[in-house]
Amino acid sequence: MSSEQKPYAVLIVEDDPFIRERLVEAVSSHPQLDVCCDSAFYKDGLEMLQQLRPNVLLTDLGLPDGDGIDLIREASRVGGIESIVITVFGDEQHMMDAIEAGASGYLLKNSMVQDIGAAIMEMLEGGSPMSPSIARALLKRFRPATPPPQAIEHDLTRRELEVLKLIARGLNYNEISGALNISYHTVSSHVKRIYRKLQVNSRSEAVYEAEQLGLIRIRE
Repeated sequence: MSSEQKPYAVLIVEDDPFIRERLVEAVSSHPQLDVCCDSAFYKDGLEMLQQLRPNVLLTDLGLPDGDGIDLIREASRVGGIESIVITVFGDEQHMMDAIEAGASGYLLKNSMVQDIGAAIMEMLEGGSPMSPSIARALLKRFRPATPPPQAIEHDLTRRELEVLKLIARGLNYNEISGALNISYHTVSSHVKRIYRKLQVNSRSEAVYEAEQLGLIRIRE
C-alpha cells in the first residue's frame, strides 16, 4: 500500500467484550486496516453502517438486541461494504442465511483471532475466507460430486506442499515463515502459486481441495 492510500475502515460488532478487544487489537495491528468503530449492539452497528459507511463489516450473528444477518443485509443495501462473519454458529442454516444476506467470509470463533487481519485482506482482494469446516460444508452442498484427482493438474513443488501442510494446521504466514526459515513474502508467493495450481481463491478452499486430492489429511 502506498503512503498516500488510507487504510481500509473496519466496523466491528461483537457483544463479548474480551473477543471484541482482541479483534480490535488484531485488526488495528494490520498496516492496511483501521478500526473506525466498534460496538456490542445491533442498533449501534446499524447507525454506524449508515453514517460511517466503512469498507468492511466484521460482525457476530447473535447480538443482544438483534441479528448480525440483518446488519449484513444493510451493508449490502448501502453498497461498497464487504461483510465477514465471526461466530460460534457453525450450522448450515446460519451459514446459508449469512451468505445469502451478502457475507463474503464466514469464520468460527475457534479460528485464530490474530489472523483476522489477513482474512479481511483476503476478502478485500476477492477471496472468501472461511473456516475449513464451513468451507467443506458449503462445497459439499453445492458440489456433491467430487472431481477425480486427475481433473486438476496441481503439480505442487515440495516446498509448496510443505507450505500447504502448515496452512492446513492453521499456521499464519509469519508462523510458516519461521517454521520453514523463509521470508514472509516468499510464503505469500508460494501461497499464490498454490491457489493458482489448485484453482482456488482462499486458504480454506486450498485445504479442502488438497484433502480431496489426497495431498494432505485433515484430522477431524
